[in-house]
Amino acid sequence: MTLPGTWRETVWTRLLRERACGYPLPPHGHHPNFVGAAQAARALLSHPQVTRHRTLVVGGDRVLYPLRKLALEAGVAIYVPHQTREGWYWCLSDPAGAQLRAMPRVGEPRLHPEGAQAAVLACVAADRQGGRLGKGFGWGARGLSLGVPEYTLAHPLMLVDVLPCPPDSQVRLIGLPGEVVAPAPPQTLD
Repeated sequence: MTLPGTWRETVWTRLLRERACGYPLPPHGHHPNFVGAAQAARALLSHPQVTRHRTLVVGGDRVLYPLRKLALEAGVAIYVPHQTREGWYWCLSDPAGAQLRAMPRVGEPRLHPEGAQAAVLACVAADRQGGRLGKGFGWGARGLSLGVPEYTLAHPLMLVDVLPCPPDSQVRLIGLPGEVVAPAPPQTLD
């Protein structure tokens, strides 16, 4: 089995070599800001499982900026983890709050994401079984434990059939540019 750090390096290097990501460069150490993130965000937000949600928790990663902006413009309230106060969130309803630097001006600090119905986390890699591998540290490093469905966005180069390492968490939907992958629920033995 491959170590998670080794797989992250493989994906980051592949994205950089294929010129499939933007600032910050190189993508190493980050959730890649991949080409097509806005299209992936549109696809995820238009999926029937997601359209019914009126309150989302969304990571503060640059790659999730288009999703935050589109969600806020559609009237969806979002909570974004506070960048300096562990355990706190910015509660946002103003589309200007999609940008991190505007959150202190237009957001309201909250200790809990009350009413959150789902969460969108960035990733470095994902698989068709719903495994999500993050950057290895930070807010969503080991999943959220909020008891809500979790989703992610990925570039096709970030998606494999089965991760060669243990995932950080499981997601129910993966938004790709132009499509959404809905992993099959895990099989249970009776």
